[in-house]
Amino acid sequence: MNVSVGLTEGRAAVEVELAGGIYTDACGRQYRPGRYRFTSEVTLNPSDPSSCAFALDDMTIGIGFHWERKERQAFRGALRIIKRAAGLTVINDVALEDYVTSVISSEMSASCPLELLKAHAVISRSWLWFPKANPSRAALAAVPADSHEVIRWYGRQAHRDFDVCADDHCQRYQGITKAFSPAAAQAVRATAGEFLIYRGAICDARFSKSCGGITERYATAWEDQDIPYLDSIYDGPDGGDAGERGEQWIRADPPAYCNTRDAQVLARILPGFDQETRDFYRWQVGYTPAELADLIKTRLGADIGAVRAIAPLSRGPSGRIYRLKITGARDYIIIGKELEIRRALSRSHLYSSAFVVDQEAGRFILRGAGWGHGVGLCQIGAAVMANQGRKYAEILKHYYRGTTIGRWLG
Repeated sequence: MNVSVGLTEGRAAVEVELAGGIYTDACGRQYRPGRYRFTSEVTLNPSDPSSCAFALDDMTIGIGFHWERKERQAFRGALRIIKRAAGLTVINDVALEDYVTSVISSEMSASCPLELLKAHAVISRSWLWFPKANPSRAALAAVPADSHEVIRWYGRQAHRDFDVCADDHCQRYQGITKAFSPAAAQAVRATAGEFLIYRGAICDARFSKSCGGITERYATAWEDQDIPYLDSIYDGPDGGDAGERGEQWIRADPPAYCNTRDAQVLARILPGFDQETRDFYRWQVGYTPAELADLIKTRLGADIGAVRAIAPLSRGPSGRIYRLKITGARDYIIIGKELEIRRALSRSHLYSSAFVVDQEAGRFILRGAGWGHGVGLCQIGAAVMANQGRKYAEILKHYYRGTTIGRWLG
């Protein structure tokens, strides 16, 4: 099984550094280690996939999020450059298990407990293969009810030229840039070919950084569809139904697997740039009415005037808002779903849409819970479970009810 990963799009020229071994194009020309500049289509195949590598400068990671930055990244496997109207697209063709090894080393620290890496290998493999097994599933966006309402969600985009992109929009894939520990390779070997299965089909194994103590239902973030294994649970030892806990839950600091401030544990499980975010379980931001008005105008193109009120209209079980009314001096707007709310109320993205609103000293204070959409596996919660000695099958059973681990026979 092979995977095609889109690394960059829209470049006029591509600067590539080849390292180790020999690459060969379709005409038989050989490219030895060195720097090359391409302005047209080319496919370069490595003489030895285990020793050949190529590197790209100025790779943007965390696009649109608060940790966005540029990095130099290195990759193994074949390199394809194709030309489209917007410019050149760079694609890395890589074996599935090599892709999974990179993803679990990019999404989490390579020093994570082995059982967490095993769990993540299974769900990363499943998440990738789900649309291949279900080609009719496409990205969706809701139609606004009226001119005052913006209800959008961002589904599994069907990329035209490759299977997945390399950034957080899909799964983090940073090639061989991140340190690969023996544990990461061991986790992939130990789970090779294993998928998360529900009633004989591969699962759409969603995950986020921190659920905030309660995971969220699928329908809160995406289309109005209930997926049994993507239901809401309490992220604690007894699991069970989350219930509707709402504002009181967000204002509190309840115990949960992902409620950890242990610096040593976080250093073991989070990549370096994720460790910069320490207030993921409970967080706070503040805006003046004018600042919020400017955000709404910039992000959504709606000029509602200085904001006077923010009113949640619909919440999921974790407290995440999926319909939010914002009233200004001139007009009002209703926003949904959770990611659109996070985009509208931040220059990048709010950590999550699970927040309550207070007005203090002429400012709107948003007090929130969690980091990400909260659906499926909670990465920090799962890491704490693994750190406590839980096995990967137990971790997956906790977050995805009714699923099993097995081979896909489709």
